[in-house]
Amino acid sequence: MEIFGSTFDESVFEKSRNRASSTVPFSYKAKSCEPRWFCYSETYEDAVEQQKTMKFRADLKYREMRYQSALDDYTACLSLVPSSNLSVKRDVLEGIARCYSHLGRTEDALETCDKLRKEATNTSHLTCILQLELSIHEGCGDLRSSTTCLQELCSLHPFNPWHWLKLARSYQCLLEYPTLSECPRKPLEPQALTQEQRDVARLQACMCFIRARLLIGILKIQQFSFVLERSKRALEDAEDSLQRLQLGERTIKTVSEVMSEDLNPERMREENQDGESLSGLSIIDFDQRWWNKLYAQLHMSQKMDSSADDI
Repeated sequence: MEIFGSTFDESVFEKSRNRASSTVPFSYKAKSCEPRWFCYSETYEDAVEQQKTMKFRADLKYREMRYQSALDDYTACLSLVPSSNLSVKRDVLEGIARCYSHLGRTEDALETCDKLRKEATNTSHLTCILQLELSIHEGCGDLRSSTTCLQELCSLHPFNPWHWLKLARSYQCLLEYPTLSECPRKPLEPQALTQEQRDVARLQACMCFIRARLLIGILKIQQFSFVLERSKRALEDAEDSLQRLQLGERTIKTVSEVMSEDLNPERMREENQDGESLSGLSIIDFDQRWWNKLYAQLHMSQKMDSSADDI
């Protein structure tokens, strides 16, 4: 009795008798290109080759800081990109937005970012768009809009300590400058910070530095080499900044309690949204998730202290 699968066909070990001996092996020669070939190419086999040539040319010009010429090539390339090729379309639109930003055309750059938002399908795309908007606002000195972008990044990636550090430094800038920074190309008069606004910015900076410190403390357990060194330097920077803010120990303790409520490994894994589809994705507003809760907690603590003093 044969066991199923225990036998094999002996013919698989026999030499092939019908192998063609006259077949000439295929000769392959790799195509070689001269350095910067796309700078001189004027004839194209098809629209795809023309699109690639214009894209390479625009990227080089952008690197060489010839932004107007790069913008012209990016714009020409965009008209050649098929509607189905979303990855190249996003890349070209980002190049256009960055050229507009360097040329001082901030409104055009932000309008291009709006087009990119419409093309976004997952959180990775949205993260890139927010970082692009952040660089545009920073480039024209619009500190309040930069802060708003960083708040969105923290809401989208609540366990990324580097977004929290940048947001904390953004609040610090509000404290260091006597006026609220506005984009110089906007026809708006800068308004001086009131004392209440300064107190709020100081507390928000403290909140972000503490959140970053907590996250780095969790992550550095798994880090080595230069990554660990970077984390240690960031922790030292956060500690120095907290001391300069000159907040009381009671306040810092309350802030630490509120900002650490969701920091446990299981929840951090569950709420990791890298690459997640935007359809049905729920992102809690920054103020609703952290600031409002912290403000209410501090207000309650002050009331309790006042009641104790009355007794």
